[in-house]
Amino acid sequence: MLTFYNELHGQHCGRFETVRGASVPCVDTPERADVVVAELGRRNLGRIVTPQGVPLLSLERIHTPRYLHFLRHAWSDWLALDPANADLDAFPSVWPIRSLRDDIEPDNFGAKLGLYSMDRSTPVTCGTWIAAKAGADCAVNAAHALRLGERATFALTRPPGHHAGIDFFGGSCFLNNAALAAQHLLDDGARRVVILDLDYHHGNGTQSIFYERDDVLYISLHADPRSAFPFYLGHATETGAGAGLGYNMNLPLPAGTPTTIWFAALETACIRLRSYAPDALVVSLGVDTFGGAPQSHFALQSADFLRIGERISFLGLPTAFILEGGHPVKEIGVNVVNVLEGFETAD
Repeated sequence: MLTFYNELHGQHCGRFETVRGASVPCVDTPERADVVVAELGRRNLGRIVTPQGVPLLSLERIHTPRYLHFLRHAWSDWLALDPANADLDAFPSVWPIRSLRDDIEPDNFGAKLGLYSMDRSTPVTCGTWIAAKAGADCAVNAAHALRLGERATFALTRPPGHHAGIDFFGGSCFLNNAALAAQHLLDDGARRVVILDLDYHHGNGTQSIFYERDDVLYISLHADPRSAFPFYLGHATETGAGAGLGYNMNLPLPAGTPTTIWFAALETACIRLRSYAPDALVVSLGVDTFGGAPQSHFALQSADFLRIGERISFLGLPTAFILEGGHPVKEIGVNVVNVLEGFETAD
């Protein structure tokens, strides 16, 4: 399997995030990707390469130019307020909630942050744009390699992407890597693409991007949003709109869902996926469904991730795996690579 590795991911390293009024260490740390690349090397699974840079035009196929401009210049704008800000991460403190306008970009930098953000758990740092852009490069390269004949590819990157929408960041995500990969496959000749999201948390950004389209089927298995982030999206009743009606499938699962039920939901997803007759598959690969992960109320064990990879392999589709979430526990490398190995060794 060809792995596109974001060597610049460590440029984004937040000092803290805010949870219930307290400053706590960021969930998305460089360690998350470091342990995965180390495990790939230990097992000698496939080949690790550096992606080629892609033009901003490729990113504009998913994200608005206004939002991309903000991200590119956010850190320099933050420093322009006060050079001492170099020792601080940038967080929003105000948001344009219901009935307030979001079509006019404020001049005030703090207000801009709120315009483009959904939470206070996603700090903007000096290297955020560098890391996020290199991650997008990985995703687009992974998609392109499928069109060149690779059976499967892996975008090993952080920050993750599936919470990022067309013009907002949040949930540790800035650019939607899975959406960028799917769009590139379409631009490169695919007629239909499926995004299968296996992260513990619903990919609200990915859903919103494709919600009114029928050329990308989005299927997500995730924790019930009534009690788990992102809270405001991910219910089973959300099935698409307009041309996209019927092309969005959410399978929310309650806390304490046993492994047997989780795999039954995966089978439901696979049946719907095959009926769509896609040309390619993008997997938003989050492994925070692991029973030993903080905040996870599912119970998957490391061996289960081999089974996940095997089931996806049996779909027989060109597949791009995109790294999403997973708390920085020591098992994250094993669990991610187990999925890839299960895919590669299925017979």
